[in-house]
Amino acid sequence: MTELYPTIAQCAIVATAFKILLFPAYKSTDFEVHRNWLALTHSLSLWEWYYEKTSEWTLDYPPFFAYFEWILSQVAKLVDPAMLRVRNLGYDSWQTIYFQRFTVIVTEVMLIYALQLFVESSHGAAKRAAQVASISVLLSPGLLIIDHIHFQYNGAMYGILVLSLVLARQKSSLLASGFVFAALLCMKHIYLYLAPAYFVFLLRTYCLSPKSVFRIQFLNCVKLASGILGIFGLAFGPFALRNQIPQILSRLFPFSRGLCHAYWAPNVWAMYSFVDRALIFVGPRLGLPVRMEAVNSVTRGLVGDTAFAVLPEVTPRICFALTLLFQVIPLVKLFLYPNWDAFIGAVTLCGYASFLFGWHVHEKAILLVIIPFSLIALKDRRHLSAFRPLAVSGHVSLFPLLFTSAEFPIKTVYTIFWLVLFLMAFDRIALPSTRPRFFLFDRFTILYITVSIPLIAYCSLLHHVIFGKSLEFLPLMFMSSYSAIGVVGSWVGFMVVYFAS
Repeated sequence: MTELYPTIAQCAIVATAFKILLFPAYKSTDFEVHRNWLALTHSLSLWEWYYEKTSEWTLDYPPFFAYFEWILSQVAKLVDPAMLRVRNLGYDSWQTIYFQRFTVIVTEVMLIYALQLFVESSHGAAKRAAQVASISVLLSPGLLIIDHIHFQYNGAMYGILVLSLVLARQKSSLLASGFVFAALLCMKHIYLYLAPAYFVFLLRTYCLSPKSVFRIQFLNCVKLASGILGIFGLAFGPFALRNQIPQILSRLFPFSRGLCHAYWAPNVWAMYSFVDRALIFVGPRLGLPVRMEAVNSVTRGLVGDTAFAVLPEVTPRICFALTLLFQVIPLVKLFLYPNWDAFIGAVTLCGYASFLFGWHVHEKAILLVIIPFSLIALKDRRHLSAFRPLAVSGHVSLFPLLFTSAEFPIKTVYTIFWLVLFLMAFDRIALPSTRPRFFLFDRFTILYITVSIPLIAYCSLLHHVIFGKSLEFLPLMFMSSYSAIGVVGSWVGFMVVYFAS
Protein backbone atom coordinates (compact mmCIF):
# COMPACT_ATOMS: atom_id res chain seq x y z
CA MET A 1 0.00 0.00 0.00
CA THR A 2 3.02 2.32 0.21
CA GLU A 3 2.57 3.17 -3.50
CA LEU A 4 -0.51 5.25 -2.55
CA TYR A 5 1.79 7.81 -0.94
CA PRO A 6 4.44 9.95 -2.63
CA THR A 7 8.01 8.82 -2.15
CA ILE A 8 10.49 10.70 -0.01
CA ALA A 9 12.44 11.66 -3.15
CA GLN A 10 9.33 13.12 -4.81
CA CYS A 11 8.48 15.15 -1.73
CA ALA A 12 12.09 16.35 -1.49
CA ILE A 13 11.97 17.69 -5.07
CA VAL A 14 8.73 19.61 -4.46
CA ALA A 15 9.98 20.90 -1.10
CA THR A 16 13.24 22.07 -2.65
CA ALA A 17 11.39 24.11 -5.27
CA PHE A 18 9.36 25.79 -2.53
CA LYS A 19 12.44 26.46 -0.40
CA ILE A 20 14.22 28.13 -3.32
CA LEU A 21 11.31 30.57 -3.56
CA LEU A 22 12.03 31.53 0.06
CA PHE A 23 15.63 32.65 -0.65
CA PRO A 24 14.72 36.39 -0.42
CA ALA A 25 12.67 35.87 2.77
CA TYR A 26 13.44 37.24 6.23
CA LYS A 27 16.71 36.06 7.74
CA SER A 28 17.68 36.30 11.39
CA THR A 29 21.00 37.18 12.98
CA ASP A 30 21.87 33.48 12.61
CA PHE A 31 22.52 34.21 8.94
CA GLU A 32 25.29 36.64 9.92
CA VAL A 33 26.49 34.16 12.55
CA HIS A 34 27.18 31.53 9.92
CA ARG A 35 28.60 34.03 7.43
CA ASN A 36 31.04 35.12 10.12
CA TRP A 37 31.98 31.50 10.82
CA LEU A 38 32.62 30.97 7.12
CA ALA A 39 34.91 33.99 7.20
CA LEU A 40 36.91 33.18 10.31
CA THR A 41 37.44 29.49 9.46
CA HIS A 42 38.63 30.48 5.99
CA SER A 43 40.72 33.54 6.81
CA LEU A 44 42.29 32.61 10.15
CA SER A 45 44.48 29.78 11.34
CA LEU A 46 42.94 26.85 13.20
CA TRP A 47 44.37 28.12 16.50
CA GLU A 48 42.55 31.46 16.21
CA TRP A 49 39.04 30.13 15.56
CA TYR A 50 37.87 29.99 19.17
CA TYR A 51 39.59 33.25 20.19
CA GLU A 52 38.38 35.47 17.34
CA LYS A 53 35.86 38.07 18.58
CA THR A 54 35.72 40.83 15.97
CA SER A 55 32.04 39.97 15.61
CA GLU A 56 29.79 39.50 18.62
CA TRP A 57 28.75 36.21 17.00
CA THR A 58 31.80 34.22 18.05
CA LEU A 59 32.28 30.55 17.16
CA ASP A 60 30.43 28.51 19.80
CA TYR A 61 29.86 25.14 18.11
CA PRO A 62 32.17 22.09 18.47
CA PRO A 63 35.10 21.58 16.04
CA PHE A 64 33.39 19.28 13.52
CA PHE A 65 30.92 22.05 12.73
CA ALA A 66 33.81 24.50 12.39
CA TYR A 67 35.46 22.07 9.94
CA PHE A 68 32.13 21.89 8.11
CA GLU A 69 32.10 25.70 7.79
CA TRP A 70 35.69 25.58 6.51
CA ILE A 71 34.66 23.12 3.77
CA LEU A 72 31.78 25.38 2.74
CA SER A 73 34.16 28.34 2.66
CA GLN A 74 36.25 26.64 -0.02
CA VAL A 75 33.23 26.90 -2.33
CA ALA A 76 32.14 30.29 -0.98
CA LYS A 77 35.37 31.93 -2.17
CA LEU A 78 34.38 31.08 -5.75
CA VAL A 79 30.96 32.69 -5.29
CA ASP A 80 31.79 35.94 -3.49
CA PRO A 81 35.19 36.33 -1.75
CA ALA A 82 33.91 39.39 0.13
CA MET A 83 31.73 37.24 2.37
CA LEU A 84 34.92 35.64 3.74
CA ARG A 85 36.41 38.83 5.18
CA VAL A 86 36.25 38.71 8.95
CA ARG A 87 35.74 42.46 9.32
CA ASN A 88 32.99 42.57 6.68
CA LEU A 89 30.31 42.47 9.38
CA GLY A 90 26.69 42.24 8.25
CA TYR A 91 27.68 41.55 4.64
CA ASP A 92 24.73 40.10 2.72
CA SER A 93 25.16 40.43 -1.02
CA TRP A 94 22.65 38.48 -3.08
CA GLN A 95 25.42 36.00 -3.94
CA THR A 96 26.02 35.45 -0.21
CA ILE A 97 22.33 35.01 0.53
CA TYR A 98 21.78 32.55 -2.30
CA PHE A 99 24.94 30.59 -1.48
CA GLN A 100 24.11 30.16 2.20
CA ARG A 101 20.47 29.34 1.53
CA PHE A 102 21.51 26.78 -1.09
CA THR A 103 23.97 25.08 1.27
CA VAL A 104 21.12 24.45 3.75
CA ILE A 105 19.15 22.67 1.03
CA VAL A 106 22.13 20.64 -0.21
CA THR A 107 23.21 19.47 3.24
CA GLU A 108 19.63 18.40 3.99
CA VAL A 109 20.36 15.44 1.74
CA MET A 110 21.63 13.76 4.92
CA LEU A 111 18.10 13.92 6.36
CA ILE A 112 16.58 12.55 3.16
CA TYR A 113 19.03 9.63 3.17
CA ALA A 114 18.42 8.82 6.84
CA LEU A 115 14.63 8.92 6.46
CA GLN A 116 14.79 6.66 3.41
CA LEU A 117 16.91 4.22 5.41
CA PHE A 118 14.28 4.32 8.17
CA VAL A 119 11.56 3.36 5.69
CA GLU A 120 13.65 0.55 4.22
CA SER A 121 14.37 -0.84 7.68
CA SER A 122 10.63 -1.13 8.40
CA HIS A 123 8.49 -4.06 7.28
CA GLY A 124 4.84 -4.91 6.76
CA ALA A 125 2.24 -2.43 7.97
CA ALA A 126 4.97 -0.52 9.80
CA LYS A 127 6.58 0.39 6.48
CA ARG A 128 3.64 2.53 5.37
CA ALA A 129 3.62 4.23 8.78
CA ALA A 130 7.37 4.84 8.52
CA GLN A 131 6.96 6.41 5.07
CA VAL A 132 4.26 8.83 6.19
CA ALA A 133 6.18 9.71 9.36
CA SER A 134 9.35 10.30 7.31
CA ILE A 135 7.56 12.59 4.88
CA SER A 136 6.11 14.53 7.81
CA VAL A 137 9.63 15.10 9.17
CA LEU A 138 11.00 16.09 5.78
CA LEU A 139 8.21 18.64 5.29
CA SER A 140 8.24 19.77 8.93
CA PRO A 141 7.17 23.39 9.50
CA GLY A 142 9.82 23.48 12.22
CA LEU A 143 12.65 22.81 9.80
CA LEU A 144 11.14 25.18 7.23
CA ILE A 145 10.87 28.04 9.75
CA ILE A 146 14.18 27.48 11.53
CA ASP A 147 16.43 26.46 8.63
CA HIS A 148 15.01 27.91 5.44
CA ILE A 149 13.70 31.25 6.72
CA HIS A 150 15.24 32.00 10.12
CA PHE A 151 18.45 30.22 8.98
CA GLN A 152 20.34 27.30 10.47
CA TYR A 153 21.60 23.83 9.46
CA ASN A 154 19.34 21.66 11.61
CA GLY A 155 18.17 19.48 8.72
CA ALA A 156 21.67 18.09 8.16
CA MET A 157 22.29 17.46 11.84
CA TYR A 158 18.91 15.88 12.50
CA GLY A 159 19.69 13.70 9.50
CA ILE A 160 22.76 12.45 11.35
CA LEU A 161 20.64 11.89 14.47
CA VAL A 162 18.00 9.90 12.57
CA LEU A 163 20.76 7.89 10.90
CA SER A 164 22.21 6.94 14.28
CA LEU A 165 18.73 5.99 15.56
CA VAL A 166 18.03 3.82 12.53
CA LEU A 167 21.44 2.11 12.77
CA ALA A 168 20.57 1.18 16.35
CA ARG A 169 17.67 -0.87 14.99
CA GLN A 170 19.97 -3.72 13.89
CA LYS A 171 22.31 -5.49 16.27
CA SER A 172 24.99 -5.63 13.55
CA SER A 173 25.12 -1.81 13.32
CA LEU A 174 25.03 -0.88 17.02
CA LEU A 175 28.68 0.15 16.96
CA ALA A 176 28.11 2.35 13.92
CA SER A 177 25.16 3.97 15.69
CA GLY A 178 27.39 4.97 18.61
CA PHE A 179 30.08 6.34 16.30
CA VAL A 180 27.60 8.40 14.26
CA PHE A 181 26.13 9.89 17.43
CA ALA A 182 29.62 10.70 18.74
CA ALA A 183 30.33 12.56 15.48
CA LEU A 184 27.05 14.44 15.91
CA LEU A 185 28.08 15.54 19.41
CA CYS A 186 31.25 16.96 17.85
CA MET A 187 29.08 19.02 15.49
CA LYS A 188 26.52 20.43 17.92
CA HIS A 189 26.67 19.88 21.65
CA ILE A 190 22.93 20.35 22.23
CA TYR A 191 22.59 16.64 21.44
CA LEU A 192 24.31 15.90 24.75
CA TYR A 193 20.77 16.04 26.16
CA LEU A 194 20.06 12.75 24.36
CA ALA A 195 23.37 11.09 25.26
CA PRO A 196 22.11 9.34 28.45
CA ALA A 197 19.70 7.23 26.39
CA TYR A 198 22.50 6.24 24.00
CA PHE A 199 24.78 5.39 26.90
CA VAL A 200 22.25 3.09 28.59
CA PHE A 201 21.13 1.45 25.34
CA LEU A 202 24.66 0.73 24.04
CA LEU A 203 25.78 -0.38 27.48
CA ARG A 204 22.91 -2.82 27.78
CA THR A 205 22.84 -4.16 24.20
CA TYR A 206 26.49 -3.98 23.15
CA CYS A 207 28.72 -3.90 26.23
CA LEU A 208 26.82 -6.30 28.51
CA SER A 209 25.88 -9.88 27.74
CA PRO A 210 22.26 -10.39 26.60
CA LYS A 211 22.11 -13.37 28.95
CA SER A 212 23.25 -11.55 32.08
CA VAL A 213 23.82 -7.91 32.99
CA PHE A 214 26.65 -9.03 35.24
CA ARG A 215 28.71 -10.34 32.31
CA ILE A 216 30.74 -7.68 30.49
CA GLN A 217 31.74 -8.14 26.85
CA PHE A 218 35.19 -6.60 27.16
CA LEU A 219 36.07 -6.67 23.45
CA ASN A 220 32.90 -4.77 22.58
CA CYS A 221 33.64 -2.25 25.33
CA VAL A 222 37.12 -1.69 23.88
CA LYS A 223 35.75 -1.26 20.34
CA LEU A 224 33.10 1.23 21.43
CA ALA A 225 35.35 3.25 23.75
CA SER A 226 38.30 3.41 21.36
CA GLY A 227 36.08 4.42 18.44
CA ILE A 228 34.36 7.20 20.38
CA LEU A 229 37.67 8.45 21.80
CA GLY A 230 39.09 8.42 18.29
CA ILE A 231 36.22 10.55 16.97
CA PHE A 232 36.55 13.05 19.81
CA GLY A 233 40.31 13.01 19.24
CA LEU A 234 39.83 14.01 15.60
CA ALA A 235 37.56 16.84 16.66
CA PHE A 236 39.32 18.21 19.72
CA GLY A 237 42.82 16.72 19.44
CA PRO A 238 44.47 19.57 17.50
CA PHE A 239 43.14 22.10 20.00
CA ALA A 240 44.23 19.97 22.96
CA LEU A 241 47.81 20.12 21.67
CA ARG A 242 47.63 23.91 22.03
CA ASN A 243 45.88 23.74 25.43
CA GLN A 244 42.78 25.40 23.98
CA ILE A 245 40.16 23.04 25.42
CA PRO A 246 39.26 25.40 28.33
CA GLN A 247 38.69 28.20 25.80
CA ILE A 248 36.48 25.98 23.64
CA LEU A 249 34.45 24.85 26.65
CA SER A 250 33.90 28.45 27.72
CA ARG A 251 32.40 29.09 24.28
CA LEU A 252 30.28 25.93 24.22
CA PHE A 253 28.82 26.33 27.72
CA PRO A 254 28.17 30.02 28.53
CA PHE A 255 26.44 29.48 31.87
CA SER A 256 26.26 33.23 32.49
CA ARG A 257 23.11 33.40 30.35
CA GLY A 258 19.78 33.61 32.13
CA LEU A 259 17.10 31.02 32.82
CA CYS A 260 14.78 31.97 29.97
CA HIS A 261 15.78 32.57 26.40
CA ALA A 262 13.94 35.31 24.51
CA TYR A 263 10.99 34.92 24.47
CA TRP A 264 10.37 31.97 26.79
CA ALA A 265 10.66 28.54 25.21
CA PRO A 266 7.42 26.66 25.93
CA ASN A 267 8.59 24.73 28.96
CA VAL A 268 7.99 24.54 32.71
CA TRP A 269 9.83 27.82 33.27
CA ALA A 270 7.53 29.62 30.81
CA MET A 271 4.59 28.51 32.94
CA TYR A 272 6.52 29.46 36.07
CA SER A 273 7.17 32.94 34.61
CA PHE A 274 3.51 33.30 33.63
CA VAL A 275 2.40 32.45 37.18
CA ASP A 276 4.92 34.95 38.56
CA ARG A 277 3.51 37.64 36.26
CA ALA A 278 -0.01 36.88 37.47
CA LEU A 279 1.08 36.96 41.12
CA ILE A 280 2.43 40.49 40.66
CA PHE A 281 -1.21 41.61 40.54
CA VAL A 282 -2.75 38.99 42.84
CA GLY A 283 0.10 38.65 45.35
CA PRO A 284 -0.54 41.82 47.38
CA ARG A 285 -4.16 40.73 47.98
CA LEU A 286 -2.87 37.36 49.21
CA GLY A 287 -0.29 38.97 51.46
CA LEU A 288 2.65 37.83 49.31
CA PRO A 289 5.71 40.10 49.10
CA VAL A 290 6.50 41.51 45.65
CA ARG A 291 10.07 42.45 44.71
CA MET A 292 9.65 45.71 42.79
CA GLU A 293 13.14 45.56 41.26
CA ALA A 294 12.07 42.35 39.47
CA VAL A 295 8.83 43.95 38.25
CA ASN A 296 10.77 46.70 36.54
CA SER A 297 13.51 44.45 35.20
CA VAL A 298 14.08 44.97 31.49
CA THR A 299 15.33 41.43 31.10
CA ARG A 300 12.08 39.72 32.04
CA GLY A 301 11.36 37.43 29.09
CA LEU A 302 14.44 38.61 27.22
CA VAL A 303 17.91 37.11 26.99
CA GLY A 304 19.67 37.78 30.26
CA ASP A 305 19.14 37.25 33.94
CA THR A 306 15.47 36.57 34.61
CA ALA A 307 14.30 37.91 37.96
CA PHE A 308 11.06 36.77 39.57
CA ALA A 309 8.92 39.18 41.54
CA VAL A 310 7.03 36.75 43.78
CA LEU A 311 8.14 33.16 43.18
CA PRO A 312 11.55 31.89 44.35
CA GLU A 313 14.50 32.27 41.97
CA VAL A 314 15.54 29.27 39.88
CA THR A 315 19.23 28.30 39.75
CA PRO A 316 21.18 26.20 37.23
CA ARG A 317 21.55 23.49 39.89
CA ILE A 318 17.77 23.18 40.23
CA CYS A 319 17.43 22.90 36.44
CA PHE A 320 20.15 20.27 36.27
CA ALA A 321 18.67 18.22 39.12
CA LEU A 322 15.17 18.21 37.61
CA THR A 323 16.48 17.39 34.15
CA LEU A 324 18.55 14.51 35.49
CA LEU A 325 15.68 13.16 37.59
CA PHE A 326 13.21 13.04 34.72
CA GLN A 327 15.79 11.52 32.39
CA VAL A 328 16.73 8.75 34.82
CA ILE A 329 13.11 7.59 35.21
CA PRO A 330 12.69 6.34 31.59
CA LEU A 331 16.30 5.13 31.49
CA VAL A 332 15.48 2.56 34.18
CA LYS A 333 12.95 0.92 31.86
CA LEU A 334 15.37 1.12 28.94
CA PHE A 335 18.00 -0.71 30.97
CA LEU A 336 15.52 -3.45 31.87
CA TYR A 337 13.94 -3.74 28.40
CA PRO A 338 16.55 -2.61 25.86
CA ASN A 339 14.58 -2.90 22.61
CA TRP A 340 14.55 -0.35 19.80
CA ASP A 341 11.10 1.10 20.56
CA ALA A 342 12.08 1.62 24.20
CA PHE A 343 15.31 3.26 23.02
CA ILE A 344 13.51 5.77 20.76
CA GLY A 345 11.06 6.44 23.59
CA ALA A 346 13.91 7.06 26.02
CA VAL A 347 15.63 9.39 23.54
CA THR A 348 12.35 11.29 23.19
CA LEU A 349 11.82 11.51 26.95
CA CYS A 350 15.41 12.69 27.47
CA GLY A 351 14.63 15.42 24.95
CA TYR A 352 11.43 16.29 26.81
CA ALA A 353 13.22 16.49 30.19
CA SER A 354 16.00 18.73 28.90
CA PHE A 355 13.55 20.99 27.07
CA LEU A 356 11.07 21.27 29.92
CA PHE A 357 13.50 21.74 32.81
CA GLY A 358 16.78 22.90 31.24
CA TRP A 359 18.59 26.19 31.79
CA HIS A 360 18.35 28.82 29.01
CA VAL A 361 16.46 26.57 26.59
CA HIS A 362 15.92 27.82 23.04
CA GLU A 363 12.53 27.50 21.34
CA LYS A 364 14.25 25.68 18.47
CA ALA A 365 15.24 22.83 20.79
CA ILE A 366 11.67 21.48 20.60
CA LEU A 367 12.83 19.59 17.50
CA LEU A 368 14.89 17.41 19.86
CA VAL A 369 11.55 16.01 20.96
CA ILE A 370 9.41 16.19 17.81
CA ILE A 371 11.77 14.43 15.41
CA PRO A 372 12.61 11.28 17.41
CA PHE A 373 8.99 11.05 18.60
CA SER A 374 7.84 11.14 14.95
CA LEU A 375 9.59 7.81 14.34
CA ILE A 376 7.30 6.00 16.82
CA ALA A 377 4.24 8.26 16.80
CA LEU A 378 2.36 5.78 14.61
CA LYS A 379 3.22 2.72 16.66
CA ASP A 380 -0.36 2.75 17.96
CA ARG A 381 -3.13 5.21 18.79
CA ARG A 382 -1.92 5.77 22.34
CA HIS A 383 1.40 7.04 21.01
CA LEU A 384 -0.44 9.22 18.50
CA SER A 385 -2.65 10.68 21.26
CA ALA A 386 0.47 11.85 23.09
CA PHE A 387 2.08 13.14 19.89
CA ARG A 388 -0.81 15.35 18.70
CA PRO A 389 -0.54 18.16 21.28
CA LEU A 390 3.24 18.17 20.84
CA ALA A 391 2.89 18.55 17.06
CA VAL A 392 0.60 21.55 17.54
CA SER A 393 2.32 23.27 20.47
CA GLY A 394 5.87 22.62 19.26
CA HIS A 395 5.31 24.19 15.86
CA VAL A 396 3.11 27.06 17.06
CA SER A 397 5.79 27.98 19.63
CA LEU A 398 8.17 28.75 16.76
CA PHE A 399 5.94 31.47 15.29
CA PRO A 400 7.54 34.33 17.31
CA LEU A 401 10.85 33.58 15.53
CA LEU A 402 9.30 35.10 12.40
CA PHE A 403 7.78 38.42 13.41
CA THR A 404 7.73 40.15 10.00
CA SER A 405 4.40 40.67 8.22
CA ALA A 406 5.60 39.17 4.92
CA GLU A 407 6.33 35.82 6.56
CA PHE A 408 3.09 35.68 8.59
CA PRO A 409 0.98 33.97 5.89
CA ILE A 410 3.82 31.58 5.05
CA LYS A 411 4.35 30.29 8.57
CA THR A 412 0.63 30.23 9.41
CA VAL A 413 -0.78 28.67 6.24
CA TYR A 414 2.05 26.17 5.87
CA THR A 415 1.87 25.03 9.51
CA ILE A 416 -1.93 24.68 9.50
CA PHE A 417 -1.78 22.78 6.19
CA TRP A 418 0.89 20.45 7.61
CA LEU A 419 -1.06 19.85 10.81
CA VAL A 420 -4.33 19.10 9.02
CA LEU A 421 -2.72 16.89 6.38
CA PHE A 422 -0.48 14.82 8.60
CA LEU A 423 -2.63 14.56 11.70
CA MET A 424 -5.44 13.24 9.47
CA ALA A 425 -3.04 10.84 7.75
CA PHE A 426 -1.61 9.75 11.10
CA ASP A 427 -5.12 9.12 12.42
CA ARG A 428 -5.89 6.78 9.50
CA ILE A 429 -2.61 4.88 9.67
CA ALA A 430 -1.92 4.52 13.40
CA LEU A 431 -2.38 0.93 14.50
CA PRO A 432 -5.08 0.10 17.06
CA SER A 433 -3.79 -0.08 20.62
CA THR A 434 -3.97 -3.27 22.63
CA ARG A 435 -4.62 -1.12 25.70
CA PRO A 436 -7.47 1.34 26.34
CA ARG A 437 -6.90 4.91 25.19
CA PHE A 438 -7.12 7.98 27.41
CA PHE A 439 -10.64 9.36 27.03
CA LEU A 440 -9.91 12.57 28.93
CA PHE A 441 -6.54 13.03 27.21
CA ASP A 442 -8.17 12.77 23.79
CA ARG A 443 -10.70 15.43 24.80
CA PHE A 444 -7.87 17.62 26.09
CA THR A 445 -6.15 17.33 22.72
CA ILE A 446 -9.27 18.33 20.78
CA LEU A 447 -9.89 21.33 23.05
CA TYR A 448 -6.22 22.29 22.93
CA ILE A 449 -6.08 22.27 19.12
CA THR A 450 -9.34 24.25 18.93
CA VAL A 451 -7.93 27.02 21.15
CA SER A 452 -4.86 27.41 18.94
CA ILE A 453 -6.74 29.13 16.09
CA PRO A 454 -8.17 32.15 18.02
CA LEU A 455 -4.94 32.40 20.00
CA ILE A 456 -2.83 32.70 16.85
CA ALA A 457 -5.28 35.25 15.45
CA TYR A 458 -5.09 37.36 18.62
CA CYS A 459 -1.33 37.18 19.12
CA SER A 460 -0.45 37.79 15.48
CA LEU A 461 -3.12 40.30 14.44
CA LEU A 462 -5.68 41.50 16.99
CA HIS A 463 -3.32 42.49 19.80
CA HIS A 464 -1.57 45.08 17.63
CA VAL A 465 -4.92 46.46 16.48
CA ILE A 466 -6.21 46.78 20.06
CA PHE A 467 -3.10 47.86 21.97
CA GLY A 468 -0.75 49.13 19.26
CA LYS A 469 2.86 48.95 20.45
CA SER A 470 2.05 48.75 24.15
CA LEU A 471 2.17 45.50 26.14
CA GLU A 472 4.31 43.89 23.43
CA PHE A 473 5.34 41.09 25.79
CA LEU A 474 1.72 39.92 26.23
CA PRO A 475 1.15 37.98 22.96
CA LEU A 476 4.56 36.35 23.33
CA MET A 477 3.76 35.32 26.88
CA PHE A 478 0.36 33.95 25.85
CA MET A 479 1.85 32.01 22.94
CA SER A 480 4.65 30.59 25.04
CA SER A 481 2.41 29.63 27.97
CA TYR A 482 -0.19 28.05 25.69
CA SER A 483 2.52 26.04 23.92
CA ALA A 484 4.01 25.03 27.27
CA ILE A 485 0.68 23.50 28.34
CA GLY A 486 0.69 21.39 25.17
CA VAL A 487 4.29 20.24 25.57
CA VAL A 488 3.84 19.40 29.26
CA GLY A 489 0.54 17.62 28.55
CA SER A 490 2.15 15.62 25.76
CA TRP A 491 5.09 14.72 28.01
CA VAL A 492 2.82 13.46 30.80
CA GLY A 493 0.76 11.47 28.31
CA PHE A 494 3.82 9.89 26.71
CA MET A 495 5.34 9.03 30.09
CA VAL A 496 2.19 7.02 30.86
CA VAL A 497 2.27 5.36 27.43
CA TYR A 498 5.98 4.58 27.71
CA PHE A 499 5.66 2.77 31.03
CA ALA A 500 2.35 1.09 30.14
CA SER A 501 3.68 -0.35 26.88
